[in-house]
Amino acid sequence: MTRTALITGAGRNIGRAVALALAKQGMNVVINGSSDQAACERVANEARALGVEALVAMGDVGERATCRRLAEAAISRFGRVDVLVNNAALRPTNKFLDLTEQDYRRVMAVDLDAALWLSQACLPGMLEGGWGRIVNFAGMNAIHGYAGRAPVSVAKHGVWGLTKSLAKEFGPKGVTVNAISPGPIASDDEDVAPDAHRQEMVVRVPVGRLGQPAEVAAMVRLLASDEGAFINGQMLAVNGGAET
Repeated sequence: MTRTALITGAGRNIGRAVALALAKQGMNVVINGSSDQAACERVANEARALGVEALVAMGDVGERATCRRLAEAAISRFGRVDVLVNNAALRPTNKFLDLTEQDYRRVMAVDLDAALWLSQACLPGMLEGGWGRIVNFAGMNAIHGYAGRAPVSVAKHGVWGLTKSLAKEFGPKGVTVNAISPGPIASDDEDVAPDAHRQEMVVRVPVGRLGQPAEVAAMVRLLASDEGAFINGQMLAVNGGAET
């Protein structure tokens, strides 16, 4: 049986790398993005070139109705979602005293609520099949308190709590739920010489460089495999040894 993975924020960077890594493992993939459909279509074509089916499902996961629609589109096409990767996120930097309710709610909707609603929408099919994988992204914002990123840290702490809760509830039923905490990761359009902010980040990484999206995707691939069945309720750091 060919399994299906739904990856949010899959048009570029880590999301793209995850989609292609799972496609290489023979999974059909559902590529989600919020606005850049052309980028998502390119990823879908790359996946198809690997011999699997790919569906592009655009939509803003910060809206509960969209989360439900994405899951329904995937299930309608492939029967169910076996692997859910909640990768989409916003990471704005704002002074805390200037934070508005709208800004706060928007980050919470994309960074936390989407993982909850998509999990709820995809879990019934996983439970019916007795097998499933949910991979959330917490990140260093869930570990360190960064100045100017209070809403992101709040949301990512929530993702970690959601991960642990779902792991306990659904692990006995064949569904594992884990979180990944990436360190500083290069983007697809990273210049040969990273900017000052990137250079500052590299200083905190003992291996002395930015990570690559494919290195994060390798961890997702393990968690999404049969071999990853005994990893559950964990936050796994892919950060080159950066302090956690």
